Amino acid sequence: MPSNVTEHLTEADVEALGAELDRIREEVLANRGESDARYIRRVIAVQRGLEAGGRAMLLVSLLPPAWVTGTALLSVAKILENMEIGHNVLHGQWDWMRDPKIHSTTWEFDLVTPAAAWKRTHNEIHHTWTNVVGKDRDLGYTILRVSEDQPWHPLYLAQPLYNALLAPVFEWGIALYDLEFDAVVRGEKSTGEFLREVRGLLAKATRQVTKDYLLFPLLSGPSALPCLLGNLTANVTRNVWAHTIIFCGHFPEAAQTFTEEEIADETRGAWYLRQLLGSANIEGSRLFHIMTGNLSHQIEHHLFPDLPSNRYAEIAPRVRDLCAKYRLPYITGPLTRQYASMWKRLLRHALPTRPSEHATASKSANPWRRRTAA
Repeated sequence: MPSNVTEHLTEADVEALGAELDRIREEVLANRGESDARYIRRVIAVQRGLEAGGRAMLLVSLLPPAWVTGTALLSVAKILENMEIGHNVLHGQWDWMRDPKIHSTTWEFDLVTPAAAWKRTHNEIHHTWTNVVGKDRDLGYTILRVSEDQPWHPLYLAQPLYNALLAPVFEWGIALYDLEFDAVVRGEKSTGEFLREVRGLLAKATRQVTKDYLLFPLLSGPSALPCLLGNLTANVTRNVWAHTIIFCGHFPEAAQTFTEEEIADETRGAWYLRQLLGSANIEGSRLFHIMTGNLSHQIEHHLFPDLPSNRYAEIAPRVRDLCAKYRLPYITGPLTRQYASMWKRLLRHALPTRPSEHATASKSANPWRRRTAA
């Protein structure tokens, strides 16, 4: 892929692309209805059935087949709850149903981080400043270097190690990340607000730990220890899966990063273009897409973060056709390829790198002139 993939576009092209994406959005909004509502209610019913089944089997998990079955059911239930339900409900994708039980203002997902903190760092910061160095804290999650525009430090030499260690405890990493301690150090967040959020995290984490590692094991009587281990395994499995899918959404090598200078005076069309070029999809079956929370359609999710996730699959071919029409890359591939590419990028930027000559030249007055991150 050429280092600059948008230099052929005119300002009119960018705005025309934005208008075509707006039309897709309006069509989905106009057709949104009962079939979508049935979808999310069915997913929630399946998730709760899986969790109930898993919890029941773990009550007698002294028996090895019961432990294996219960742990597997609970792992799938936790993945469904976090990815297809929690993430998308908290985006407000189902608020239009006006169901107070499936609403972004009432949902609290099965993670140690409080939903309110997550909505601020994810919905407000990440989706506004997608892949903008210095503004999007998800770009490296404050501990990883994924772009040459991030200054190198010897600590990054160890980033492959601590990224691997992060995966099994990902929910705890997200919880600490959502506290935004770095913003306190920079003076962008008050100590009082930080301490209030710490108390909120401690309260939520206490509930989560009590539920999984005390209450249900105690209810299991002689199966207490295997039940505890089953809950621990389910949480670790969910964490590794979520880390894998989320990191493949923006960190494959072809996904681009941007500077604040490049997005100055950004138009709606240019905003769409940034979401498109900074995101990456993962190919797979319908079941695979559901288990990823449809974040396998990361491009469509970033273009339309508040549209129901079950619509991304039907939108994707139209977005891909637009990319062909405007000669833009549509970054997609199987999970193995995207995962390997993500790791290659992390390894590359663990070492000192400097901006390429083309990258420096691309910081022009044209806001849609972008460059690859590698």
